[in-house]
Amino acid sequence: MKHTLLALCCSAFCLTAFSQTSVKPTIIPASVISVLNTPPEIAIIPEPVSLTKGEGHFVLPENVAIHATVAADLKQAISFLQERLSQPTGSYVSTTTGSTATAQIRLILNEKENHLLGTEGYQLSVTPSHITIRANKPAGIFYGAQSLIQLFPKEIESKELVENIEWAIPCVEVTDYPRLGWRGLMFDVARHFFTKEEVKQYINAMVRYKYNILHLHLTDDEGWRIEIKGLPKLTEVGAWSVKKVGTFGDFIPPTADEPRNYGGFYTQDDIRELVKYAKERFVNIMPEIDVPGHSLATIASYPELSCTPGAENYKVRSGEKIMDWSRGAPPTALIDNTLCPANEKVYSFLDTVITQVAALFPFEYIHMGGDEAPFNFWEKNDAVKALMQREGLKDMHQVQGYFEKRVQKIVEAKGKKFIGWDEIMAGGLPTSAAVMNWRDVKYGKEAALQKREVVMSPAAYAYIDYMQADAITEPRVYASLRLSKAYEFDPIPAGVDPKYIKGGQANLWTEQVFTIRQAEYMTWPRGMAIAESVWSPVEKKNWPNFFARVEQHFKRLDVAETKYAPSVYDPIFKVSRTADRQLSIELSTEVPGLDIYYSFDNSFPDRFYPKYREKLTPPKDATMLKVITYRGKNPVGRMMNMPIEEMNKRAGKK
Repeated sequence: MKHTLLALCCSAFCLTAFSQTSVKPTIIPASVISVLNTPPEIAIIPEPVSLTKGEGHFVLPENVAIHATVAADLKQAISFLQERLSQPTGSYVSTTTGSTATAQIRLILNEKENHLLGTEGYQLSVTPSHITIRANKPAGIFYGAQSLIQLFPKEIESKELVENIEWAIPCVEVTDYPRLGWRGLMFDVARHFFTKEEVKQYINAMVRYKYNILHLHLTDDEGWRIEIKGLPKLTEVGAWSVKKVGTFGDFIPPTADEPRNYGGFYTQDDIRELVKYAKERFVNIMPEIDVPGHSLATIASYPELSCTPGAENYKVRSGEKIMDWSRGAPPTALIDNTLCPANEKVYSFLDTVITQVAALFPFEYIHMGGDEAPFNFWEKNDAVKALMQREGLKDMHQVQGYFEKRVQKIVEAKGKKFIGWDEIMAGGLPTSAAVMNWRDVKYGKEAALQKREVVMSPAAYAYIDYMQADAITEPRVYASLRLSKAYEFDPIPAGVDPKYIKGGQANLWTEQVFTIRQAEYMTWPRGMAIAESVWSPVEKKNWPNFFARVEQHFKRLDVAETKYAPSVYDPIFKVSRTADRQLSIELSTEVPGLDIYYSFDNSFPDRFYPKYREKLTPPKDATMLKVITYRGKNPVGRMMNMPIEEMNKRAGKK
């Protein structure tokens, strides 16, 4: 999953490593390209179920009154609108309990429930004189407010006063509700620690696009990030490593004298604060404690939880290689990062951990990992062999299944539901265990056919730690996921009963993500694509329409000073050999209507340079191809420097 990264990094940059970059873009008619080049006035993401544009505009006055039928229940939506409508505009925004006739913005909870809207749907009406948001529940009002803000000019995202702007929005009638109830983003805070304020920043960004689940990956080989009373070494030892900068997985193992002061953890009060903050924004936080694999930070803290002699010498991982992926999954561990399934101390430890985690997180599920557990240390361990004989276990998958069943019982004893990565199915868990699909979609289908609850997050569409463009530009990871591919995500696989599909999510693993700015870059705009996949009706999905809206959101993110990836504008390289073994270079774009200009002479091309029209053969002595994309007279892509040597490697031997 996340982490075939380390194994495949060694081989994945060989000749076929980036064959996936040779995406064949859809042929778009000229009429559609013309539409794309005309910015839409309405650019709501995710696309609403129904939207009708009316005549005229509503113009925000200097004094704005918000009327709410039940102000106490709608305080978060009111607070959100007050901040967003006053800060950049300078308008005075107040609330009124008087007649709705004096209010320009009216927030109304339905007295008689509209069954079409459910608990998160809303109706938004904008007329020249007033704005009305109706919903059955406060969450719907909040989501309606998110759509409303997206109707305003991009400057509404400013944190400072913006002058000389007419704050006008088009008159519309919107009816909207989500396709699926589980709309999640997974944020890995174990590989690199992100502060409480940074997690709040991530929550604020995700609610713009109507996400309602934040899956926090709290433990891994690189860190244990949550305080557990009675187990102080988890945070005294397990939360800290040696700071390394560069390419994760290739770091030189730390020496004994290098300080272990990189990391951090959340106190239980921090967790309560984050849970409250998220809940106020209609987001549930799901904790993940990843076991039995990915547990090196745990074992470094409490070596007695390992099967393996010498575990007392283990240290929290700082990014050095600890797995061999050359034989595929499961990996071969170079050091044992697993909890011992034959050790009763492990289950007592997990009971303590899960008891406190269950008390801290109100959400009904606890994620217990279960992915990528290596078996090679278990296979030679006498205690594990004795366990197999005693319990009649035939192989290591059944050994892990024994472990998972015991953990599931602990989770359920705390009044929570157990969920894990799709490997947990191999051990024969009861169907009451929910599955989060990350490998091929077929595993999600298999889980649904077993009548399990399933959350779809297949790597091919939803792993937003993957590279977004060519490896010469992006931080190198073992695979690519372009925006257009992420937009193809359908969380309900064909041939399954939709009632077993709880929803879908995107997963941000952070091996190569060191800062919150890079986390934003990796999440947006692909997080917009996944949001639309889990919220909007499948029949409304349309790539040209979606990307036209994304471009408007790029402008909004610029104003908000939120980082995002412009990778979608970068050219796509496809290289091959001609019959006489010459290098042949084919260039294309993910976005229709762009022109590509290039040079082989080491100078920086602009639109007065040769325009790409057909496959290129580099001049005999050229060492570099430089390319850039334009839309008309304006550069939109980044200047890309592609070494001829790199393309020769990808094309194979001469």
